[in-house]
Amino acid sequence: MNRFHEPFVLTGNVCTDGKMLENQSILVENGTITSIGDKSSIPAGFNGEVINIPSPYVIAPGFIDIHIHGAGGADTMDATDEALETMANTLVKEGTTSFLATTITQKKEAIEKALENVATYMKEKNSPGQAEILGVHLEGPFINSKRKGAQPEEYILEPSIEQFDRWQEIASGTIKIVTMAPEKENGLDFVKHLTNTGVISSIGHSDANYSDVEKAVQSGASHITHLFNGMKGLHHREPGTAGGALLLDDLTVEIIADGFHIRPEMIDLAVRLKGLDRVILITDAMRAKWLPDGESELGGQVVIVKDGKATLTSGSLAGSILKMNQAVKNIMDFAQLSLPEAVKLATVNPAKKIGVDHRKGSIEIGKDADFVIIDEQIQPIMTITKGTIAFKGVEGKF
Repeated sequence: MNRFHEPFVLTGNVCTDGKMLENQSILVENGTITSIGDKSSIPAGFNGEVINIPSPYVIAPGFIDIHIHGAGGADTMDATDEALETMANTLVKEGTTSFLATTITQKKEAIEKALENVATYMKEKNSPGQAEILGVHLEGPFINSKRKGAQPEEYILEPSIEQFDRWQEIASGTIKIVTMAPEKENGLDFVKHLTNTGVISSIGHSDANYSDVEKAVQSGASHITHLFNGMKGLHHREPGTAGGALLLDDLTVEIIADGFHIRPEMIDLAVRLKGLDRVILITDAMRAKWLPDGESELGGQVVIVKDGKATLTSGSLAGSILKMNQAVKNIMDFAQLSLPEAVKLATVNPAKKIGVDHRKGSIEIGKDADFVIIDEQIQPIMTITKGTIAFKGVEGKF
């Protein structure tokens, strides 16, 4: 990790907000974008460093992962600074510059320890040169055991406003998304409470039928956790949770584009129905990401990782080891998207969803200098967070 001499300018082709802008110059001062325009817009007399990014390399906003459990051998539920630091230093290798630390259904005490740890880390240890933690995605325990997936059933709870409020207090208000099953008892009141307190209610690990999803949306639900996975699927006589997710315009949807969780054709279908503004790429990755194949762990359960796939011993999928840059490349192939369209799903859309688009998600004046420089295969060559080099791949490129 090292820092360019600031102020500095990046020049090259820029992919941002669904568009490709050629021959741009981006001025960075104090970790913030202060100017962007064609190369002639570099201020007269500028004597800072100018880094030219030649074609075919592209400058894109840093990726944002709003659903990720772990990476590099570490997991949010480890509840240690070392684990979060490992995640923050590992994710930049795939171009991710910010993320929501995601929990799993566990004992109350384990969840509380993880929440407190994330809140403290965000306050004291978020720093340039690593991926920034933007908050918490609380996945479970307010879910339906019928659709538990890899969530340990013994710790599943009924939706509880009192319990959530306790956890949000422990988390110092950092819980941004709660994955829950609205069809459960008190589920709709829980959705209303989350919405009224500014927290995103995300339908997931749910056996909700179409009318349940409609009622949840009317109560304030606005998001779907990993579309098609851990939910009642499409059927011609009951559209299910998935049908509601696809047809109701108030819902954004997460997609795990690894080719294992969802058939490529279903990803194509989802993108066509939801449109480019309502699809968000996630990894839902667990600690084995960036590690060799072998045995790992998720929520106290043994996970076998082989050939890019993570499963419990029962054969059930157990999160992923998907890298965000690969998700971008995959969805280009699966849904016939252009690079700007695919990048939008990993940058602008998640930033808007969790309310950080005033400083993240696109390359604009006043926003954080978070960039990933990618090649034609969407491989990160360099990742920059708040003006600091967080990852540099092949030496001698620039």
